[in-house]
Amino acid sequence: MTNNEILVSGAGIAGPALAYWLRAGGFKVTVVERAPGPRPGGQTVDLRGAGRTVIERMGLMDRARAVSVDQRGLALVDASGRITARVPADSFGGEGIVSEIEILRGDLARLLYDSTLTGGSPLPYGSPLPYDSTRPYDSTPPDTEYLFDDTVTGISQGTDADADAVTVTFEKAAPRRFGLVVGADGPHSVVRALAFGPEREFVHPLGLYTAWFTAVDDDLELDGWYMMHNAPGGLVASARPGRLPGEVKVGLSFRSPPLALDRRDVAAQQDLLARHFANAGWETPRLLRAMRTAPDFFFDSMGQVRLDRWSRGRVALLGDAGYCASPLTGLGTSLALAGAYVLAGEITAARGDHRIAFRRYDEIMRPYVSQAQQLPPGGASGFAPSGRLGIRLRDLSMRQMTRWPMRSVLAAQFAKAGDIALPEYGPAERVGPAGGGRWGTG
Repeated sequence: MTNNEILVSGAGIAGPALAYWLRAGGFKVTVVERAPGPRPGGQTVDLRGAGRTVIERMGLMDRARAVSVDQRGLALVDASGRITARVPADSFGGEGIVSEIEILRGDLARLLYDSTLTGGSPLPYGSPLPYDSTRPYDSTPPDTEYLFDDTVTGISQGTDADADAVTVTFEKAAPRRFGLVVGADGPHSVVRALAFGPEREFVHPLGLYTAWFTAVDDDLELDGWYMMHNAPGGLVASARPGRLPGEVKVGLSFRSPPLALDRRDVAAQQDLLARHFANAGWETPRLLRAMRTAPDFFFDSMGQVRLDRWSRGRVALLGDAGYCASPLTGLGTSLALAGAYVLAGEITAARGDHRIAFRRYDEIMRPYVSQAQQLPPGGASGFAPSGRLGIRLRDLSMRQMTRWPMRSVLAAQFAKAGDIALPEYGPAERVGPAGGGRWGTG
């Protein structure tokens, strides 16, 4: 590999995790992100299974726990607010529906971002989080370069997969050549569209639309529980505690065939949600009012991303860009972190030979991804039943979840998070001139 510079598109979870491990292998990494900085806020994500193992190997587990959200578990509530079923967080060994370690997506992204910077340089906005940003490995390769407020607009590589580099054009930055390009830019990946083809070929809708946003409401009594309410028509409203006092993380989901919506028209999306949830009961009126002023409102369809191959020439896909499993599985974070670890490890082990590295990446990750993309029992209809009978049956199944035989069925679903033997990539010789480094030691 004559050009050891690697471009990563996306500064969410998968992108910075990949940058961390690539830097440990001696590569020069540039991360491009459309947002003006690492995105703050967001909903909680689970650290479980292989994802937890990767965070431990990065030496970041103590910092992750320091910013985790304290939640007692999942509670189903009816239209009047009466709790009809509970599943505590310590069920299934702390890796059930609500895992032992739940962390806001923005906090995890920042933790990973800081880990790629020598000395943990502060972000250009916001107050610091309560963890030490000292880099967790001994050597000091060059800082990861971040191109915020920019995006990839073109990817050009030779028709022969042995072409020595990829020419990339950006919306704002000048064109550059990289040895490899990795798309870690989510289910609507720009890199995937440019290098593999249109989104409709790879994204498979699940018939669900979901909005996430943050509200501040000291009067909403959650008592530490992630509360979820189902209403007829395939409606799901949820609220869970955030990390700050009075902070509530809200979810509004509904089942629907494909809708023709402008992803940039927030007002139209909020009007649509208001119509769907107008008579849904529980706390939905106050949640809808909070939605209108939420600083982080996000709306999208749920779907899975499936490709026969995650690479084309010198371009590869990582995380949701290549194999989004959907929030219904609870395994997106584990897939992103494990994929980043394996992809970087194989690139380093192959000394940048993408033909070997990408093939091994696929061989190791493919079985794990296939398992993770199997939806829980009932799939979308189990999450959002259409009728009152379906809702009652869902409540009943939730009450039986920790008992035989439901427990064994659900335990198998949750066990998928750790259903991969992560290789030990170390000690490994660096590709660049900085000397030796060590992998997989935490």
